[in-house]
Amino acid sequence: METTRLAVYDHYVYAAVALLGTALAAVAIWRLIAAPRWRAQVLSLAGVVPPFLNILGVLFGLTLAFIANDTWSAHDRAMNAVYREADGLRTLDALARGLPDAPRADLRAAVRTHAAATAAEWQQLAQRSSSPAAQHSADQLLSLVASPAMAQAAGSSVHSLMLGTVADLRDDRDLRIALSQMHVNPLKWMGMAFLGLLTLISIAVVHVEHLRAAATAIVLFSVAAAPTAAIVLMQGNPFQSPSFVSPAPIAQLALNPATAP
Repeated sequence: METTRLAVYDHYVYAAVALLGTALAAVAIWRLIAAPRWRAQVLSLAGVVPPFLNILGVLFGLTLAFIANDTWSAHDRAMNAVYREADGLRTLDALARGLPDAPRADLRAAVRTHAAATAAEWQQLAQRSSSPAAQHSADQLLSLVASPAMAQAAGSSVHSLMLGTVADLRDDRDLRIALSQMHVNPLKWMGMAFLGLLTLISIAVVHVEHLRAAATAIVLFSVAAAPTAAIVLMQGNPFQSPSFVSPAPIAQLALNPATAP
C-alpha cells in the first residue's frame, strides 16, 4: 500500500530530492574550494573566464525550460479537455430539448448521470487510475445515442451531431486519463541535474580566488534553480494539488441541470 502511494506521489519525492540534492551539492562544493588542505590545488584552477558560465548555464536553462513546457502543456491540455467535455454535455442537453418527451427525458438523464460519474472520477485521476462507473456511464450514453429509437426521434442531421459529440466526449476522457498517468521521466531530470551540478562547479571555479564571491554566486544559483525545478516537479499530475484542474464545469451540469422549456 505504501509502495503504491509512493508511486502515485513520486513527483513530490523527486521535488524533495531536487531541493535537498542542490543544497548538499552547494555545501560540498563550497567546503571543497574553501578547505585549507585543498586550497592550493583549487587555486591552480584560477583563470577560467566568466563567459564560460554562459555555455553550461544556457544548456541548464534550456533543459529546465523544455521540461517545464512539457509539464504546463499537459496541464493546459487537461484543462481544455475538461471544458470540451462540459461543452459536449451541454450540447447534448440542448439537442435533447428538441426531442419527444420520452427520448428527451432519457437523454437528459443519461447526460446528468455521466456528468456526475465524470466529476466523481477526479479522486481516481489524482491516484493515476480511472473510474469504472465513469466508463460505464460513457458506454450507456453512447448506447442510448446510437440506438435506432434515438436516430428516429432526432433525425439524421441531429443524430449525426449527437454521435460526433459523444465520440468527442470519450476522446477527451481518454486524454484526461492519459495525462493523469504521466510519470516523471528520470532520464530527463538526471540530465538536468547533471547540468546543474556542472554549472555549480563552474561557478565555483570562476570565483575560486574570491571565496565570498564564490559563496554568493553558488547560493544565488541554488536558490534560483532548486525551487524552480521543485515547482515543475510538483505539477507532474494535473489532477493533483497544487496544479489542480477542477471538475467544476462538468460537476455543475450534474448539480444544476438545465430546465427543459
